[in-house]
Parts: sequence; C-alpha cells; structure tokens
Amino acid sequence: METANKNITVARRRLGQALVDEGIITPSELENVMKIHQSEPASIRRRISTIVVDDLKADRHRVMKVISRLYAFREVMKNETPSDSLIDNIQKLMDELSDEVADEMIHRKTIPYKADKDLIVLACADPTDPEVSALAAGLPYKLYELTYCRYETIEKIINKVYEQKNEFLRILDEIELEDPELDIQEVDEEELDAEINKSMLNSLVEGMLVEGVRMGASDIHIIPGKRNVTDLLFRLDGRLRVWHTQPNVKPEAISAVVKDKTLNVDRFERDSAQDGYIQRRIDSTNIRFRVSILPMVGEEFERKFESIVIRILDDRKVITDLNKLGLQEKAHEDFYKAITKPSGIVIITGPTGSGKSTTLVAALHTVMNPEFNVLTIEEPVEYLIKGARQLKISENMTFDHALRGILRHDPDIVLVGEIRDLKTAEVAIKLANTGHLTFSTLHTNDAPSAVARLFKMGVEPFLIANAINLVMAQRLIRRLCKHCKRPIRNESKLHTAIGLGFTEQELSENTIYEAVGCDKCTSGYDGRIAIHEALYFDKTLQRMIFDAGDEIDEDAIRQYAIKNGMLTLRASGRLRIINGLSTIEEVMAITLEDA
Repeated sequence: METANKNITVARRRLGQALVDEGIITPSELENVMKIHQSEPASIRRRISTIVVDDLKADRHRVMKVISRLYAFREVMKNETPSDSLIDNIQKLMDELSDEVADEMIHRKTIPYKADKDLIVLACADPTDPEVSALAAGLPYKLYELTYCRYETIEKIINKVYEQKNEFLRILDEIELEDPELDIQEVDEEELDAEINKSMLNSLVEGMLVEGVRMGASDIHIIPGKRNVTDLLFRLDGRLRVWHTQPNVKPEAISAVVKDKTLNVDRFERDSAQDGYIQRRIDSTNIRFRVSILPMVGEEFERKFESIVIRILDDRKVITDLNKLGLQEKAHEDFYKAITKPSGIVIITGPTGSGKSTTLVAALHTVMNPEFNVLTIEEPVEYLIKGARQLKISENMTFDHALRGILRHDPDIVLVGEIRDLKTAEVAIKLANTGHLTFSTLHTNDAPSAVARLFKMGVEPFLIANAINLVMAQRLIRRLCKHCKRPIRNESKLHTAIGLGFTEQELSENTIYEAVGCDKCTSGYDGRIAIHEALYFDKTLQRMIFDAGDEIDEDAIRQYAIKNGMLTLRASGRLRIINGLSTIEEVMAITLEDA
C-alpha cells in the first residue's frame, strides 16, 4: 500500500513537471497546486489537471495534450469537423447503451467513437478520469481503448446527437398531458396518485435534482402557477433562471412527488411550513438536498398551492484552503490573525446566500487538528466537516438545549451557526471569554453594524470589546467570463464609476471591463467571487467600544477602521473591478454607498 501511494505521488510530480516544462504553469504554481491537492479531503480530492484548469485557469486543451502525450493516449478528431455519417454512427452506438450508462458518459464528456465486434473506442475529454475507465470496463465489449478528444468537439457532438436538448428534459416528451378542459377544483388524493402514476413526474423530479447538481445550481425553485403550469428554476451564479416550465400537470402532483421523496415532511399537510431533506448519490458523490415548503396563494384561491425551494449541498464545493477564499491582502492578514488566536469570537455577517458558511468552514479547516475538540451547532447543518462533532438538532434537543449542553462538553473550538437572539449571543460571548475560539454568523449590512446589533440585543459593551477578535462582512458578486469580457466601450458607463467611488486618475490608469456574453458563460459572467469588509479588533477599537456608554457610534468605528487600512465592501468591489474580475453594475447592485 505504501509503495502504491509512493508511485501515485511520483506520477503526480511527473505530470506537474511536464506542465512546467511545457510552460503551462510555473514551478511555484506547481508547488501551490500540490499543496491544494494534499489539503483537500480524500473523498473529494481533485486531480492535478483539474486544479490546474479550474484554479489557475490554464488552457484545458494544452493541459490535456500534455497528459495524453505523457500517458500515450492518442488524439482523435483533432483537425476535422464531425461529419453527418460520424454523428449518425455515434448516435447508433449511444442508442445501444442503457439510459443510465449513456447519461453518465455524457456527464463525463465521453462518447463511443468507433466499435466493432470486440473493441470499442471511446473519445474522452479526460481519458485519465477513473470513472471513465470504470464505465468502459462495464460495456459489452471484450476490449476498449480510451482516446483524447478536445472538450469543445465532444460538446458539439453531444449537442448534435441530442438535438440541443437537456439530457433529462428528453423525458418530458413522454409525459402524458391531461385533458385541456382543466379542473381547478381541489384535488383529492386518488386523483393526485392517478396524475403521478400516469405521467413521468418521478423521472422529471429525479432529473431536476441530478441536473441541478451537474449545472452547479445552488438552489432549485418549484413555483406553481395558474391553469396547471409549474415553473422549475435553478439559481445559477446568484440569479434565478427558468430550467423548465411544465404545462398541463397539476402543481399539487409535482409537490406530492417532491414530498414523497423528502424525509421529515407530511405529504398531506398543505397549510403549514415544512422542512426536510433528500439524499442522493450522483456522479459517485453523496449529495444532500435541503427542502423548504411553504403554503402560498395563487390566482385560483380554492387550491392549496405550495412553493418549494431545494438547497443543494454538495461537499465537493467545500473550500478547505483559506487562500482559495480570495480574501484581499489586508482582510486575509487580519482574518488569519483573528482565527489563529487561542480564544475570542470571529463573526461573519451578510444576507442569506452570501457565502458565510463557506468562509466559516474554510476557517475551521485552517485551525482544526486532532488535539482539539471541535463542536458545531447549526440548524440546519449545511456541510459535513470531517474531524468536527456536529450536534444534531431535533425535537428532543433544540438549539437552546444544545447551546447549554455545549458548555459542559469540554470544547476547544465552537461553531455557532447563527447569533439569533440575546440568549445565543450570551453563550457565544461566554465561550469566547472563557478560553474558547468561537465562530458564528450575524445578519447585518456591514461589519460596524454587527457591533451595534449585539449592543441592541442587550450585550454589554465591555463584553463585546473583550470577546470579539474580528467581524467580517461579505457579499458574492458575479465574476466576469474570461473568454468574452471586453474593455468598456461606452464612455458614459465610466461616469457611473465615479459614483462608485473611483477617481478620474484611477479610471485613466486602469482598464475597466464589461460583460458581453458567449457560449461559455451566462450573460457574460461565469461563477462568483466574494468581496469582504474585515473589521479587526485592536486595542484602540476595543477601548472605543468599551467607552461607548449608552450608544455605539458605528460611523466612528468605521472611520477608524478605514484609516487603519480596512476596505469597505464597496472599496473591496472596486478592487475586483480594477483587477478585471467583475463589473461596475455588479458592485453597485450589491453594495451600499460608503459613509
């Protein structure tokens, strides 16, 4: 076993060196890539090539050509446009596969290129993917050959084979539609079961879950409408987009299917809020879905519609390396200093969906080690953290019970999911002031507001001053697509930048980009990046709060912090714009004007 591991390490080093020799990455970047690779949990550890492409934004084709040469994979279709006869042959080979195998091959960007009686040749965007080898071994051929084919070529072929259709929306062609004479009376359970059984709603919902994961959605929204129409939307890069609109099927039937698949909810309860969860194994990974169901009013008042939101919890997206959070220099320095203290509380603020949990998990992974007892109390638990004891909230152990019990459970490091009231604040402050490192979140607009919020909850200024190491506000803004972004052409847009706080000199010395849109992105953006406002509690700031008396002066705190190098959220956003990572519109939409 030790020899095998040693061989794997040597192979990874050999690949890394080949990428350096080719000029794709530098030696220092290789060292960083190896560190990232080693720091990721074994269950979700990415391959070296994936880190180089995803994190360093290296050209995928150049990386894969080096790998193919290194491991003797021949390249196919390198200088040819796939002919109609080739497309027809590939489609015929795909049709011979089971739907499950075909869907997995499509996800892995792998297609059958040629086949005879005993041998099948597979064209792969990444022939080193072990899942592709496992798929190939299960095909009904004695032999198989894996070859390399450019990612974009594979995509074009798949789109032609499936006529641009989403791989899961193909099932909708088979759904039997109900009579156009729509009955809007209240649905009884027998009718509902008949509706579910006669259609392929189960396949639709399962396909929705799988495709949500594969497209990188953070949430799935199911919204019932009038005349038996239901919209299914994905939240991609922070924006809701329609994935599918399902006509002529009762929304109650779709809700019932989701409820049947969800643990801890009652299918027959339609008048109160419910929360539950779904678990699925998708692409060899365990995925959890947190389901929130709320009764809602529709135009057809006599019907009991429900709005459903499903949060996708994919542990592969967990960031364990603090450097990958993208903190700017001063914020990174202050944040690291705060989380490596032996005690005190670190608070992350921001609205729902601003990445607070992601930041806390990265911080925990930075300071955790086997010598520490790490406890978390969250409701609900978002990500599983290896090495931490995550307390389970239930009817028998409420959030309040867990808070009281945690003090008697000999903790070293504690994560309190959210400071929601004075009771929670008092326990968190007590933990911080009795030698424990504590992490938590708070809903405020910026970092100085968190201090005032705790004071208004009833926490004394001297406790706030002594307990808090740092408060960091954060937001997520969309990242510009590197393939299509371009310098702003309309000069009037640059005048808008003045309102964002830019000076004329900054605008003349830097290139400001705008979103365009291409086939590789969504409306000119690809992914999201955080902006931060890190308020570090030094001796002077502690004294300011300690002496506050009956009122916390947020503005005085803010001005002192800015004077000492703190970037406000808007200032952090301006840096993202100067660095070519986002746009004026994004930062203006997500931040408040600096005081």
